[in-house]
Amino acid sequence: MKYYIIAGEASGDLHGSNLMKALYKEDPEATIRFWGGDLMQATGGTLVKHYRELAFMGFIEVVFNLKTILGNIKVCKKDILAFQPDVIIFIDYPGFNMRIAKWAKVLGMKTHYYISPQIWAWKENRIKEIKRDVDKMYVILPFEKDFYEVKHNYPVSFVGHPLIDAIHNQPPIDSNDFRNQNELGEKPIIALLPGSRKQEITKMLSIMLTVADDFPDYQFVIAGAPSQDFSFYETFITANNIKFISNKTYDLLKIATAALVTSGTATLETALFKVPEVVCYKGSWASYQIAKRIITLKYISLVNLIMDEEVVTELIQEDLNTKNIKTELTKLLEPNYREQLLKKYELLETKLGGIGASEITAQLIVSDLRN
Repeated sequence: MKYYIIAGEASGDLHGSNLMKALYKEDPEATIRFWGGDLMQATGGTLVKHYRELAFMGFIEVVFNLKTILGNIKVCKKDILAFQPDVIIFIDYPGFNMRIAKWAKVLGMKTHYYISPQIWAWKENRIKEIKRDVDKMYVILPFEKDFYEVKHNYPVSFVGHPLIDAIHNQPPIDSNDFRNQNELGEKPIIALLPGSRKQEITKMLSIMLTVADDFPDYQFVIAGAPSQDFSFYETFITANNIKFISNKTYDLLKIATAALVTSGTATLETALFKVPEVVCYKGSWASYQIAKRIITLKYISLVNLIMDEEVVTELIQEDLNTKNIKTELTKLLEPNYREQLLKKYELLETKLGGIGASEITAQLIVSDLRN
């Protein structure tokens, strides 16, 4: 059968690659075209467009790049028509994917959504579009099932969180070899995960690194995104205890003592690797003013949302400053604080369910196509 998958971000590339592996296992004759990234491309199939050409951060930034976005939507529709897939599988990235879903549904194509748009955070009225345009929804957060089925009378499948799989499948590393290969010294590591888009990386790293001089006994290691070149990060490396690695975030988290993490999927990844973290977020002033008026959630990090309590500290907008980062990072390095936080991480993983999200989702998709 023919599958068309659309993932528009680094996290979607990761989950898309694992889903593709499961689809190939479930349907050895599968033909897959996709929008995604390096991980999906390494799995097989045909890459149509890389997510680095799609990612725009914030409300204002989307407006400024509207012409490019609309052009990409036109290209996508044309490519789908030429391919004539048995199913289109959307992975998160709702601003783009819901437009394609609406169009595809009118044409009678099967539409499956893996990793729900976060309409529980904002744009809850989008449920009308989902009911109308999405045939099957596969959710990965435990509270999403009740949100859809109880609150909105829309049946969904809770498949567990694919990050459990992604992390479980990681091969072990030799800490000393990893440090030597990446020219990292013996000092304990504070990992910096500033995001994958140039806009957010610039904002986040500039602030995160203001505390590097306050922790001389540690080395700050930037986790470079695969979508960005080293030359972009080079200007941020201004001290001897600031290091850089590219496209090895998981290996870095395996040996990190603590982390400063930009809000997003990386906050959950860091917690699942059992690394104490501070969640950071700072957008443009205009985008933030818009966001805080339409998003009513108590928290911005997935860790806190899933646990429904402030497990990890969130430093947002003006609160993300040198003084607060230093204070919170100091806490993370205290043994008693770390011990309590790690206990919360264990409860978090239990709530997310066991391994097998990708396989379960692939089985449900293929079963639906065969019936």
